[in-house]
Amino acid sequence: MATTMTDYAAEREAMVERHLKRRGITEKPIIDAFLAVPREAFVSPEYEHLAYGDHPLPIEAGQTISQPYIVALMIEAAAIKPGDSVLEVGAGSGYAAAVLGHVAGEVVAIERHDELARLAAERVAGLGLANVRIVQGDGMLGWPEGAPFDAILVAAGSVEVPPALVEQLRVGGRLVMPVGGRWAGQSLVKLTRQADGSLQREHLCEVRFVPLVAGAVPPIRT
Repeated sequence: MATTMTDYAAEREAMVERHLKRRGITEKPIIDAFLAVPREAFVSPEYEHLAYGDHPLPIEAGQTISQPYIVALMIEAAAIKPGDSVLEVGAGSGYAAAVLGHVAGEVVAIERHDELARLAAERVAGLGLANVRIVQGDGMLGWPEGAPFDAILVAAGSVEVPPALVEQLRVGGRLVMPVGGRWAGQSLVKLTRQADGSLQREHLCEVRFVPLVAGAVPPIRT
């Protein structure tokens, strides 16, 4: 029997209760955002029935959509408030950007894969999120025209924090990203920019993300 939209709404509520609230994510704006965004709209039809498990799922271009708990943890750690300007590096399917759009003031999500950027933009537009912009480009370079940002979230791991991202962070701004080796040995960290330009560092948890890769992927011409 096909799963209905009503079934998905129930699954969404169960996911929020089981995988977010019970694991300490309780801030109302974040909870409300996860309840508002249909994760099934950000995966291929064959994976819709798995949309509310707390695990990554395959998406186009050989990439993945992050597990809901990690998305929530990153948003909570970044202490995003209404009115904040946020940059997301690694938009992927557009799901995290859509959630952020319900919490922040303005969101720019950058994606290196042209195909993913196009699809993410279509999905976000379909939800009527006018405060979310999906752009295609090199995430390591950030998005200078939108800087400075109150918060930057990076959905890919790197041995070092890209200097361009630090430069685009407002004083008092928060950057949350996985730091460590390729695929393994990564630590999710929160970096807060101080007035003297230094970064206050806080370890959040151990994670495993795809590596942050330089350069944009141009569209495939046929």
